[in-house]
Amino acid sequence: MFGYYILIGAIALVSWLVSNQLKKKFAYYSKVQLRNGMSGKEIAEKMLADHGINDVEVISVAGQLTDHYNPKNKTVNLSEAVYNQRNAAAAAVAAHECGHAVQHAQAYSWLQTRSTLVPMVSVTSGMSQWLVIGGLVLGAAAGVGMGYWVAVAGLVFMAAATLFSFITLPVEYDASNRALAWLKNKNIVSQEEYKGSEDALKWAARTYLVAAIGALASLLYWAFQVFGGRD
Repeated sequence: MFGYYILIGAIALVSWLVSNQLKKKFAYYSKVQLRNGMSGKEIAEKMLADHGINDVEVISVAGQLTDHYNPKNKTVNLSEAVYNQRNAAAAAVAAHECGHAVQHAQAYSWLQTRSTLVPMVSVTSGMSQWLVIGGLVLGAAAGVGMGYWVAVAGLVFMAAATLFSFITLPVEYDASNRALAWLKNKNIVSQEEYKGSEDALKWAARTYLVAAIGALASLLYWAFQVFGGRD
């Protein structure tokens, strides 16, 4: 158990460092004003229009780095700063979220797979670790039997969440690639602005990578606890 806490602590530290660097990058590139004077909202609407998407609404939501695309109601949700500001960071985020809308419109396979897993993962991810720990405790108290299978069920749920984290990676990287390609091909940003947008999206993607690695490390640790303790 002590080893697990060290593992989780190390992953949490890396996650904090990446997240902190991401915030610094966005703060820095928020000072790089766009020469075309377009706001995040205007950039999002233009990217959607350029891809022939006219049934997706661009709206403003509260918070910082709360930007997301909602496939259920077809909305590109931009944080207040991104929605209103006219800088390289806002351009990057707005275009990235529209990248998800383009994925949805074009039935991008990885996005469809990810969406299929959402209902199950949203229910099981919160209970998976407790099932594993509860199963191990029950197994230690009563011997191999019901406790073992409870722990295995927890591992299955945990594996689903881990799979979800890794499926998220191609979805996020592809959305960024679509965003950057559009920004460049349509001359929405200058060369300097493009570099800022690219750097900001790279750091955003790294947060998902760290999360996926953390999920895998946790799954492997608990799998070892469950299966490694058996004769």
